[in-house]
Amino acid sequence: MANGGDSLGMKPRTISGGSLRETDLPLGLALPGRVEGSEAPLAQAIRRLRRSTTALVGAAIVAALVGVAIFADVLAPQSPIVSDQTHTFERPSWDYPLGTDQLGRDMLSRIIHGSRISLAVGVSSVLLALFLGVPLGMIAGYYGGRVDTGVMRTMDLILAFPIYLLAIILMVIFTPTAGLIGTMKVTGAIAIVRIPIYARLVRGSVLSVKEKEYIEACRALGVRDPWILWRHILPNCLAPIIVTTTLGIATSIIVEATLSFLGLGTQPPTPSWGWDLKANVSFIQANPWLSLFPGLAIFVTVLGFNLFGDGLRDALDPRLK
Repeated sequence: MANGGDSLGMKPRTISGGSLRETDLPLGLALPGRVEGSEAPLAQAIRRLRRSTTALVGAAIVAALVGVAIFADVLAPQSPIVSDQTHTFERPSWDYPLGTDQLGRDMLSRIIHGSRISLAVGVSSVLLALFLGVPLGMIAGYYGGRVDTGVMRTMDLILAFPIYLLAIILMVIFTPTAGLIGTMKVTGAIAIVRIPIYARLVRGSVLSVKEKEYIEACRALGVRDPWILWRHILPNCLAPIIVTTTLGIATSIIVEATLSFLGLGTQPPTPSWGWDLKANVSFIQANPWLSLFPGLAIFVTVLGFNLFGDGLRDALDPRLK
């Protein structure tokens, strides 16, 4: 008596390569849940992102900020560091759209060039924290045991300090300086503060992903751990990493401005929004624009990254259809 497959006229095909594909199934069968013409998750996320007014507004602000930072030398009408004692405390006018400070420096030029410092510190510190925090979180979550305990207790030790207090302590140790070296010191201090955030985030994602059936199948097939982590686990942790990174840039910009305001961040004559707030706060009653415009620059920048991050979070949320 013929079996069920022969009676239906379907000839089974051999499954090869350690994976199940539609071409490996008998004719007329398809994988469960596979719908012809269904939209890929990435396409769904992009479609939701395009429909999000919040994300589009945030993306526009971020794009404008990046453009200003890239073309700062072209957009700035004057040098941000050259002083002119004959034009101190100039009110906003056609020659000086945002006025001048106590040294006669054009505030518009300083704000334009200050965007470079804010972006450089914000993006670089987050990337450095990702470079260190993501591997630590993946290793701790995947292997567990003593490795997990050691890594997480170290992260808990760093998190025991408030973010601003730890950043201040690190900058006191590093000694603030001007120029590129000073910017690198601020970047390193903020990155160290943010490493535990990404380590704990990734560890939590790995703990849930590593118990999935396809990870067990990879182990059964003898796939090496580094390949499993890089090829199968990390892609499933990208959504929360991307969202946290976008929002983290905004936080890093605020921390940099705070450190500069306290005199522990980027040092003069390097243009910095936080330092301009600190230097001009004593003249705020007679010349309020000196502190108003740097503060608005920080506000708009942080708002743009937060709006874009919120839009990304909504677009990448798998629970939203």
